[in-house]
Amino acid sequence: MVLYDSCPVCGQKDIYRVLSTEDFTVSHERFEIWECRDCTLRFTQNAPAAGEIGPYYKSETYISHSDTREGFVNKLYHRVREHTLIQKKRLIEKLTPGSSGQNSILDVGSGTGAFLNTMKQSGWKVTGLEPDENAKRKAKELYQLSLGSSENLFSLPAESFDAITMWHVLEHVHQLHAYLKQLRKILKPGGNLFIAVPNYTSFDQHIYKEYWAAYDVPRHLYHFSPWAMNKLLSLHEMQLALRKPMWFDSFYVCMLSEQYKSGRSNFIKAILNGGVSNLKAYVDTGKCSSVIYVAH
Repeated sequence: MVLYDSCPVCGQKDIYRVLSTEDFTVSHERFEIWECRDCTLRFTQNAPAAGEIGPYYKSETYISHSDTREGFVNKLYHRVREHTLIQKKRLIEKLTPGSSGQNSILDVGSGTGAFLNTMKQSGWKVTGLEPDENAKRKAKELYQLSLGSSENLFSLPAESFDAITMWHVLEHVHQLHAYLKQLRKILKPGGNLFIAVPNYTSFDQHIYKEYWAAYDVPRHLYHFSPWAMNKLLSLHEMQLALRKPMWFDSFYVCMLSEQYKSGRSNFIKAILNGGVSNLKAYVDTGKCSSVIYVAH
């Protein structure tokens, strides 16, 4: 288990317990979430170490590894994903100079490969890394993608990629600062790093609190606020260039949170709560349920 006596991002020791929540997906164990008063990062206290966390991902309902379509929420997820994949591609191509046929992209935590396949079909030179063997088999089966192991990140040469993406991955990484240091090293000059993470300052978190699905303990080791992400990037001499909302995430998170809170689906209430959360984030995208941070 990983027991922190200081903040995993800024190293300050002024940390305190915020709440206790359950692993609703696999083990049903309870974990505490703590917060740093300085940079406002929240983090899962006593989370399994890197060599122990594998069993907490072993669930057919864990969609990023299984690509399951079982259940209404997962079916809806797949319907929406086709749209969001195109949105992500357009964002990256808009911010990346040169033609897609010459540009290279690294996707860290590729899951079953849906995003990387979208970029490959658009002519990009693609490289993907994924720790889960089942997800890698699915990527090969579905898209003929050969994904490397996560450890390969540290053997990639400097200035190799025009774009690097981490779609809801950074919150899972035990070697947080080592990853950021290496990502900065392998990014080409003028390239961009795209990091998408849940945002605990969102309205939907305030509604559901310990039942908020995006806490997803113990798989999510860190729970970022915009301020905490800015702090992390600045510590690695990277600048935030853009912040983009992920509007669909609030609805997906609210649907799961309703199940966790009441033990049953409440589609109408989830849609209403997700919609209110997005309305409150409309004037401040830093309040969206999930945020894409673009840095260089």
